[in-house]
Amino acid sequence: MAARFELARIGEITISIPWEDLAPGPVGEYIEVVDVDPESDVIYAPVDLDQAWLLAQDGHAPSEGNPQFHQQMVYAVAMTTVGHFQQALGRTALWSLYREPGNPRKYFVRRLRIYPHALRDRNAYYSPDKKSLLFGYFPVDRKDKDNTPGTLVHTCLSHDIIAHETTHALLDGVHPRFNEPVNQDVFAFHEAFADIVALFQHFTYPAALRDQIARTRGDLEAESLLGQLAQQFGLAAGRGGSLRDALGKPDPVTKVWTPTRPDVRALEKTSEPHARGAILVAAVFRAFLTVYKARSRDLVRIASDGTGVLRAGDIHPDLAARLAEEAARCAAYVLQMCIRAIDYCPPVGITFGDYLRALVTADTDLNPEDPLGYRLAFVESFRAWGIHPRGIRSMSVESLLWPSAKDLITELIFASPREGENSKDRITRLNQALGFMSAKYESVRSDSRWNEKKPEQSVSLAARAAPANFEPLPFDDTDRYQIWRDAEDMSLLFWKWFDDDNQVLAHALGIIKNDNASLIRLDSDKVPRKPTVYQDNAGYKVEIHSVRTANRRGRQGWTTSELVVEITQRRRGYLDETKQRQMDASATAIAEKERGDFYYRSGCTLLINPKTMEIRRVIRTAGTIDDDVELSRVRDFLTGGGFEPANAFAMPRNAIRAHEPFAMLHR
Repeated sequence: MAARFELARIGEITISIPWEDLAPGPVGEYIEVVDVDPESDVIYAPVDLDQAWLLAQDGHAPSEGNPQFHQQMVYAVAMTTVGHFQQALGRTALWSLYREPGNPRKYFVRRLRIYPHALRDRNAYYSPDKKSLLFGYFPVDRKDKDNTPGTLVHTCLSHDIIAHETTHALLDGVHPRFNEPVNQDVFAFHEAFADIVALFQHFTYPAALRDQIARTRGDLEAESLLGQLAQQFGLAAGRGGSLRDALGKPDPVTKVWTPTRPDVRALEKTSEPHARGAILVAAVFRAFLTVYKARSRDLVRIASDGTGVLRAGDIHPDLAARLAEEAARCAAYVLQMCIRAIDYCPPVGITFGDYLRALVTADTDLNPEDPLGYRLAFVESFRAWGIHPRGIRSMSVESLLWPSAKDLITELIFASPREGENSKDRITRLNQALGFMSAKYESVRSDSRWNEKKPEQSVSLAARAAPANFEPLPFDDTDRYQIWRDAEDMSLLFWKWFDDDNQVLAHALGIIKNDNASLIRLDSDKVPRKPTVYQDNAGYKVEIHSVRTANRRGRQGWTTSELVVEITQRRRGYLDETKQRQMDASATAIAEKERGDFYYRSGCTLLINPKTMEIRRVIRTAGTIDDDVELSRVRDFLTGGGFEPANAFAMPRNAIRAHEPFAMLHR
């Protein structure tokens, strides 16, 4: 934009981020910029943003040729993205853990490393293996009105690419199992979610927003920079426009920009992750546009003397400012909705339909009233694009809400009566099960470890979650390592939730489907160290995958607090169905080194009230661990061309265990 005359006014922006002491790099609490250029055999001097003369001028001036500005830009945009996640999730952001190959031990990762000049390639990606963002640069080989041959394009100078890759890393910190492509939507969701965050961050920059609102006369369905991602990269790569556009694209024949219209069958015809993810982005953006139009309709009526049709020519600057204000407020809320929803997703095998339920449920829990119709706009837009949860009986907002444990136990007991059991007997059994749940709540809540506060801890996670002294703390007053350490320790408390006293809870949460779970040969590797795994007498294992806290503030000003607990199981899967049956029916122990061709995982995410220990929401995967139908779905996806390997000779099982899935996706 800085090289285009009509956009010169918005070619530069200043980003305000929270203050922190920085070492040269910059190196802070979350980010460490390492500027090594292997292709040029150069290490660039790190920028020191704490220097007085730099502080006085808000950092280095934008420059394509100054590596220290490149370092400054990746840090600023990445920290802006981190801030949006912390605000939406209500907790301090953590990166995914590091595991050495062949070693079950987990290591805390304090900082995400960013390499601004890591590759001489048309690529940029997040590396789950290195816990790093690697940005490429490449020479332009095209000559047209937008490109000059021989000039360099740096992906680290694209706001959208930086935000996109940082979002990959942040999502991996919440859901590391979303790196395992077990259906068509998993990688597509990762790409779409990263695009959504980058896209709606456009609306947080007032000058750029007002400029584009004025140019489009308030019509955000028209072509604008707000709905486009990575324009320079797309033009230099010969795409003829931005890398992706949530609103529309040039007609291949007329070359005229045309808005994208919803297609209810688009998902059925699309499998490539980026193209499939673009459908989810379009659905979210359409929901945003629906609410924005409703919120700005009164302003347009006032400006048009009640006709609703603005006069030809430029709109008044005051109207542009007010429309920009409404767009910014609406976009900020949609961005928070989209990020908050990832706590309401199943721990593995995410689908677009699951995400719709997560969006609706998360927003309902935080803001029970929806006067502006955000939730209805999302449901309507997703339905128009053919996105719906599998097996849903209704697309109403109420039907899309994830159930509570009480709802599931009630449904289970009344849907599966025992032989000779009448209605009165079922009610008695239901009351016994719910009474058992209440006793479990109280036993966990009264555990001495729940209120434990070690002398060496600043403020423990358990202490913050306890009813007696619960007090949400500012993010900058917490020790991120201690938060992670406490979360690991807290999973001990959830052992009590799974024992052989009551199988109803295990059934309701989807941990087992029937009493014959012991007939299925599940994973028999060495049991990971406590407290991550529990094994009961039935012979199945449960992993407390993660325990997270969330302190959120609703639209009315009140705060809600909850624990987010993820429970997973894994089962060896084989691409050969005959071998699968043989291994499942084997009466002998399976060798520890036998990993199968892939892991079939199932589980659930629990939203728990930390004061009462009541399970408020249960988000289950489509099938339980002993569900052969769901196992076959994963096998069919891996063997049926649903996931394209790196080359024609790569087996699907190698692709699903790839250390660098995003390097391949972004190539």
